[in-house]
Amino acid sequence: MKNERLQRLLATALAVAVWQAASMAVGSSLLLASPVPVAARLAALLPTAAFWQTIFFSLLRIAGGFLLALVLAAVLALAAGRLRVVEILLQPYVLAIKSVPVASFIILALIWLKTSHLSLFISFLMVFPALYTNILVGIKSADGQLLEMAQVFRVPWKRRLRMIYLPAIRPFLLAGSATALGMSWKAGVAAEVIGVVSGSIGERLYDAKIYLQTADLLAWTVVIVAMSAGFEWLMLRLLRRVFRTLGGDAAC
Repeated sequence: MKNERLQRLLATALAVAVWQAASMAVGSSLLLASPVPVAARLAALLPTAAFWQTIFFSLLRIAGGFLLALVLAAVLALAAGRLRVVEILLQPYVLAIKSVPVASFIILALIWLKTSHLSLFISFLMVFPALYTNILVGIKSADGQLLEMAQVFRVPWKRRLRMIYLPAIRPFLLAGSATALGMSWKAGVAAEVIGVVSGSIGERLYDAKIYLQTADLLAWTVVIVAMSAGFEWLMLRLLRRVFRTLGGDAAC
């Protein structure tokens, strides 16, 4: 564990060194600010109430979109796993969401919804197919012999879910969530930038671009990366705990 942490720190230090070298090679802080002024902007932003209000605004909506997608994907995947007709009915919608560019959905959402709900809706929409598909694949990968035995001995559905389906779903859901969590932040912030959502991280990025404040742009980008990584770590940890509690994580 210590070696892994050290390797991550060294990788981060190397990335910062590459960033500094690239900034020096470009030779213009307007095109690419170096880590020092970006760190200075972060240090100036951190003590302000407006900074934390912006963080909370975007976090609440993007996290809410992911959680809504997770709940709906789990319910619909369980239904599709039990009833083939449900899977067939849902397939065109899932395929359409996966195929249509995110920008198209953002423009439509700007027509349908208030801008304050934009990042919640887009993050929900973009991560739903990945979560639904992974959960459904996990359900289909459940041990057929165990399911036959459960049917012969008339094991209740709730117990089948806990003892057979959850262990099968676990690796697929965790892998899908790891991808979807980062996707939710990228899609959510992109929606905020395009919609210029008041009080959001996307609005701060848009303002930084308009006023050519490269240090601010990169500072908020660092914040997004940190928030995305922290949210991913927390959610995966919570999901593993849920599986342990429900009995779907025998390895732990």
